[in-house]
Amino acid sequence: MRRVGNSAIAAVTATALCCGVWLLLDAAGTEAPPQPSAAQARTGAGRAGQAPAAPALPPSPPERVRIPAIGVDAPTTGLGLTPSGSLDVPPPEQAGLAGWYEAGTTPGETGTAIVAGHVDNAEGPAVFYRLGALEKGSVIEIDRRDGGVAVFTVDAVEVYAAKDFPDEKVYGAADRPELRVITCGGAYSRSTGYQGNVVVFAHLTGSR
Repeated sequence: MRRVGNSAIAAVTATALCCGVWLLLDAAGTEAPPQPSAAQARTGAGRAGQAPAAPALPPSPPERVRIPAIGVDAPTTGLGLTPSGSLDVPPPEQAGLAGWYEAGTTPGETGTAIVAGHVDNAEGPAVFYRLGALEKGSVIEIDRRDGGVAVFTVDAVEVYAAKDFPDEKVYGAADRPELRVITCGGAYSRSTGYQGNVVVFAHLTGSR
């Protein structure tokens, strides 16, 4: 598998992960997905106070992602890049499927692994609909093809407008095993859909 740097992903990585069609079609009776509060953002203390990092694991593709706090238990599929350089997305009709950037870091090895999924589709909520409700200290588990499980602890949950998306902060190289989970979020426009992305920052704290 050829590896490329995550910085190759354009800032529009997750803008195609949802367009709010469901909200548009049923605006009178639907509730917008939760958005992270300021309390869940990164602090100026860096890694101080974070759970201790676990040793890196050898490369192995992910097969399933579980986030118990928000009821996620979903299979994963590999994603590449579109001709424009943005991350491709899982098929919109497969609302319960998450994707991972298969030319980059696998979850659990040293570096920044990327997992992305839809927040909704035309039928209703999708795999990461409640991602914005996740809180610091929550656990994310990744089942790996080698039979192991990589356990990550959430360090921050933030939302960014698409025009201000911080490429390096989200996709930049890491000296320990880290994970980003991304979906759409932020302000919603009936004409253009969601205006930004929710991003979860986590690091490896265990394995089994």
